[in-house]
Amino acid sequence: METTLEVFPVGGRGRRNRKWPDEVKARIVAETLTPGITVNSVARRHGVPANHVSAWRTLARKGRLVLPAPEDPVEFASLMIGPVGDGPRCAVGAADRPEIIAGAVAIRLETGASAERIASVVRALAASP
Repeated sequence: METTLEVFPVGGRGRRNRKWPDEVKARIVAETLTPGITVNSVARRHGVPANHVSAWRTLARKGRLVLPAPEDPVEFASLMIGPVGDGPRCAVGAADRPEIIAGAVAIRLETGASAERIASVVRALAASP
């Protein structure tokens, strides 16, 4: 599904500045998140300076540029299983709440959180440094 980019020239003499719509920036940044793809190759393909794409990635990490949802509705995550005694214990009768642990951060979602909600939190964590 190839779409064309729309670039808007902004007034001024000599040097032409371009204003990139946020939707276009987000789509370009999303392409750089694919494993094995480099910022330089994506920037070259779209005719954008690589430092612009890097700056847009920073905006996305800070939550100031919203990335589109992945086109593939199926997402996979790695699962590590250890011996039963190694995992944390929960009290009998405790509410079953999804919990996402990233480094020293533990995020506990509401009981019955949907798969879409969990995936959106994971995407936000993956985009942050």
